[in-house]
Amino acid sequence: MTRQAFIARLQEGLRGLPPQAVADIVADYDTHFSDGAAAGRTEAEVAEALGDPNRLARELRAESTLSRWREERSPSSAAAAVFAVLGLGAIDILILLPVLMGVGGALFGLAVAVIAVFFAGGVVFAAGPFMDPPGGASAALLAGIGLMAGAASGGAILSLVSIGLINALVWYGRLHYRLLKPALES
Repeated sequence: MTRQAFIARLQEGLRGLPPQAVADIVADYDTHFSDGAAAGRTEAEVAEALGDPNRLARELRAESTLSRWREERSPSSAAAAVFAVLGLGAIDILILLPVLMGVGGALFGLAVAVIAVFFAGGVVFAAGPFMDPPGGASAALLAGIGLMAGAASGGAILSLVSIGLINALVWYGRLHYRLLKPALES
């Protein structure tokens, strides 16, 4: 494979990353070719030593999204990290995706329940004193505050669990890649 073909395939695989990151990565791999030529190696030998540019692009894309997750901790970066880790292993999708869908569905259901309990607490807090509840108006106010506080606590715990699960998935992806890397390189 020639230098231009390798760089073109690498750039194609990195499409979607920030332009500056792509330029830095391409410059780094272009330097490998320059160093190889200075050492008397052919472009084909350097390309073979660097490996498949499509695989390199997947790895670099995954690493980029994982570092974005470590910096931002936002839902979009979490989703990108999950899909980047899934993109590293096609066979894992058959095993890991059903588990992730089940866990994701359960987390979504719990999030909807937390929101519903919070709004129910608001209704009890606002309307309860006017409806003559058992225990009086103060019991309705306290019950509404209690429901909203419980829902807020449940939402916080759900956020911590979600972050922990995403970090575990990232750890799994890195571990899996480290185990597969020797097999991919041979």
